[in-house]
Amino acid sequence: MGGGVVQKGGGGGRRRGRRSGGGSRPMAEINVTPFVDVMLVLLIIFMVAAPMMTVGVPLELPKTAAQSMPTEQEEPLTISLTADGGLTIQTTAVSDEELIPRLQSIMTERRSNKLFIRADNGVNYGRVAEVMGALQAAGYTSLGLVTDPNGPRFGATGG
Repeated sequence: MGGGVVQKGGGGGRRRGRRSGGGSRPMAEINVTPFVDVMLVLLIIFMVAAPMMTVGVPLELPKTAAQSMPTEQEEPLTISLTADGGLTIQTTAVSDEELIPRLQSIMTERRSNKLFIRADNGVNYGRVAEVMGALQAAGYTSLGLVTDPNGPRFGATGG
C-alpha cells in the first residue's frame, strides 16, 4: 500500500521525449518565434511611419470641374525609311512631296508631336538628315531614332 507514483508504460525510469538517447546531441530545429516577433514589430513600425512621410511641399490644391486625363496612350507615330529610300508613315507609303502635308494633318489630329524614325541600316546618313529636316519643317520637335538593342556596343570590335 505504498504511496508512490504509478507510472504508465512499464516504468523503468526511462524518460520519453525528444532527447531519449544521450543529452549531447544538438537541437536540430530552429526556433522561429523570435524572428516572427521582430518582423511583426518592424511591420507595425512601418505601418505607423508610412503615413507620416509626405514627399514634397504640403499644398492645398484648387478644386476644378475638369475631367481627368485619359489613361489610354496613343500608338507612337513612326516614320520608316527603307533601304531603297522609300518613306512610310506607320504602314502607309508616302512620297517625298506628300510627307510634310501628311504629317501636318496628322499633327492636328494628335495631342503629341513625338515621332520615331526607323531607318534601315543601309540608308544613307544624308537621306536620314533630309527626312529629319522635313519633320522639323512639319512641326515635329521631339524625334527619336529606333535602333536594335541587341546590336554591337559603341567601341566594341566587330568581326
